[in-house]
Amino acid sequence: MDRLTSLSVFGKVVECGGFTAAARRLNMSVTMVTTHVQSLEERLGVRLLNRTTRKVSLTETGKFYYDRSAQILADLDEADRAASALTTTPRGVLRLASTAAIVRFLLPVMDEFMQLYPSVTLDLGVSERMVDMVEDGYDLAIRTVPLSDNSLIVRKLTPWRHILVCSPSYLEQHKTPATLADLAALDCTRYTYYPYGDEWTFENETGERSGVKVSGSMVTNSAETLRYLALNGRAVSLAPSFLVSDDLAEGRLVPLLPEYRGVEFAINAVYPNKSHLPTKVRLFIDLLVDRFAEHRKWMT
Repeated sequence: MDRLTSLSVFGKVVECGGFTAAARRLNMSVTMVTTHVQSLEERLGVRLLNRTTRKVSLTETGKFYYDRSAQILADLDEADRAASALTTTPRGVLRLASTAAIVRFLLPVMDEFMQLYPSVTLDLGVSERMVDMVEDGYDLAIRTVPLSDNSLIVRKLTPWRHILVCSPSYLEQHKTPATLADLAALDCTRYTYYPYGDEWTFENETGERSGVKVSGSMVTNSAETLRYLALNGRAVSLAPSFLVSDDLAEGRLVPLLPEYRGVEFAINAVYPNKSHLPTKVRLFIDLLVDRFAEHRKWMT
């Protein structure tokens, strides 16, 4: 008998709790259902189900076999759907969530995607908080800090680090820090969602970590606010490299304590753990990965 059909029938018997119920669900005779299960048992040389007049239950071996075969069948279904999706024109609404600091890097990708796939409508939500992907109905989120939800799938786009910076005018009014400890006496603006709180954390050339507790006149969830204060000589900032790379290159900001570097993070594409990723989401992620590869200069 066909092995895959027998696996499917066996799984339906387990899920329905009996041969008769499985037969009704499969539109198959009880005799045929029984034959499929017996064929599997004979092939394996083990009993998969305990049968009584009232109910059917899995044996220990049957439970192991059901768990593995269910995953195999799910993988086959996923392969079928994925192959079909390759030839399906993406359409509908693609809901995206992003932080404000990286919208300017997303916009060229979104523009290109809309030109490539005009049947897809992009819906972009901008927020510093990590949205609930399922509850809020988002297909994809682009995040810059680590996630607390391990159920989400993460696709790395590009690494980045924090850079300790201030404006030249700030150094005209304050002594240049020579050690990490000197930062404790300076006005240090802080990002609300910085993973280490008010302890700025760094790595030296050997990867050894050290930190210093800082304080200052501003705590905010807006990275652009921190950049503004740094540019205007108001404070020292531990800034994302992608936010201030141009400012550093053009001299509007200067790096401090270059022997220390911020801990490595990544800009990630994040999406729910679904058995079937819609074509429009997969194509947008692929385009993100390709375009954000150009931004890895942020690490240097």
